[in-house]
Amino acid sequence: MTSRKKLQGLVAATVTPMTPDGQINLPVICQYVDYLVNVQNVKNVFVNGTTGEGLSLSIQERKQLAEEWMYQGKDKLDHVIIHVGALSLPESQELARHAAAIGVGGIAVIAPFFFKPTNKDELVTFLQKVASEAPDIPFYYYHIPPLTGVKIRVEELLDGIKERIPTFQGVKFSDTDLLDLAQCIHKNETEQLEFLYGVDEQLLGALAVGANGAVGSTYNYLGRQTNLMLQAFAKPDLALARKYQFLTGEFLNFVIKLGFGVAQTKAVMTFVSGIPMGPPRLPLLDASEEFIVKAKAKLDSIVWPDGD
Repeated sequence: MTSRKKLQGLVAATVTPMTPDGQINLPVICQYVDYLVNVQNVKNVFVNGTTGEGLSLSIQERKQLAEEWMYQGKDKLDHVIIHVGALSLPESQELARHAAAIGVGGIAVIAPFFFKPTNKDELVTFLQKVASEAPDIPFYYYHIPPLTGVKIRVEELLDGIKERIPTFQGVKFSDTDLLDLAQCIHKNETEQLEFLYGVDEQLLGALAVGANGAVGSTYNYLGRQTNLMLQAFAKPDLALARKYQFLTGEFLNFVIKLGFGVAQTKAVMTFVSGIPMGPPRLPLLDASEEFIVKAKAKLDSIVWPDGD
């Protein structure tokens, strides 16, 4: 692989803009990129993941989105990471080849979750078969056991993985098991791997054990505030960093009690950014008007340490 800028800091797990009739809305992505860069100061994206409804999209739609994010992000974004995981190995390989052909900054793969790998060897074999189709592209494992039900510890998974997958670059770690994350970081300090945390309300804890950065949906609309938290942590001003984390948690705790998922994230992103993100794809249903009113009121009521 050629020399590359290290992936660190915040990575927005992008939503997939859709028209009112449920088709992907590609023209909105130009505005979306500018909003992330200029308003939220977020210059890395993770496309077609959970927040992006990747597994609800057709292969062609996923390719179109990858192409549009690469085109609109040229000279604006630092990293475009494309999730190419699928339940079907041939489909995942096809997406990996496509991602390589358009020159993405990295690819990520979720564990298959219908017929599940039951041990490390099964999972690594699947990942290797996908990674080998993009032999020059950094490869990330997307660990999200709450959704996949695949609970193979990442600490175990990483042992010897570079021998099987030379392009292995790191993990999108979307689990609350900070012991597993800490052991991954501790045991792989010499490998220059990237550990990107995926549970936004616990990011500060992950930073404390050495996470390089974070991939999450809230960085679409709270990226600026979370960047200030990262700056406070780096100083270190832990009291200030905690304030930001507590306030992010206050908002998420409120909306989770209302019912918070991809549809609601789209609604929040729409009212914060002013960019129409549209409805989710079935079987998800659009956020209710009651949710939107309450979530907006809650977010508006939060006084951030920077005075916003």
